[in-house]
Amino acid sequence: MHWTTDQTAPSVGSVVVTRTRSPIRSNVGLKAVMAVTGIILVLFLILHMLGNLKVFTGETSFDHYAHWLRDIGKPLLPGVWFLWIQRGVLTLAVLGHIAAATALALRSRAARPVRYAHRPKVRGSYAARTMRWGGVIILLFVVYHLLDLTTGHLNPVGDPATPYANVVADFAPERWYVTLFYTLAIVALGFHLRHGAFSAFRSLGQQTPQGERRARIAALVFAVSLCAGFLVVPFAVLTGLVS
Repeated sequence: MHWTTDQTAPSVGSVVVTRTRSPIRSNVGLKAVMAVTGIILVLFLILHMLGNLKVFTGETSFDHYAHWLRDIGKPLLPGVWFLWIQRGVLTLAVLGHIAAATALALRSRAARPVRYAHRPKVRGSYAARTMRWGGVIILLFVVYHLLDLTTGHLNPVGDPATPYANVVADFAPERWYVTLFYTLAIVALGFHLRHGAFSAFRSLGQQTPQGERRARIAALVFAVSLCAGFLVVPFAVLTGLVS
């Protein structure tokens, strides 16, 4: 709106209407989605790893623990409802994590449309490639893992009543390729966790040179510890320590 030269009446010019983006679709919102879903998945991984380690307490104890998981929530929840609720939450967390990461990656690429002929490979691009391909490997492994030890379709025993026997049969020496695939997926998960934990620690204020060094060390220790906790089970079966 502006005044005419005789200042008797205002005239109205063109009005530009802009559509505000939903906060959750902004870069900050997408990073928040990645953070929340990442925390959910990491907490599950920690609990899952601790549960796996019960295989070292023996067949009876491990089977009892596995059956107890199916009874969580009783009598408030019937049957295995708790497990299905957990699976639903984890599925939404995975889909939300992937969607947010993809959207942020596409926006980052769109912001740099020109590719230089002799552009040096920087640490950021290496981390991005590691996260992207590592995520694909992890996703494929999760699908296989569910068909193997959850539904039993790909397991040599596949009996839900004998979880310990399923684990031992799965990582038997003659099925070394399963242990190899498991190891590859866990190593990819380790890279993913290291990068994610480092980013989280930096977001919490570790942005000075000394703080970044502490964040890198903490992220590495966390990723290695979690990976070791997962890998010790298949290699214990492979070497006969668990049989």
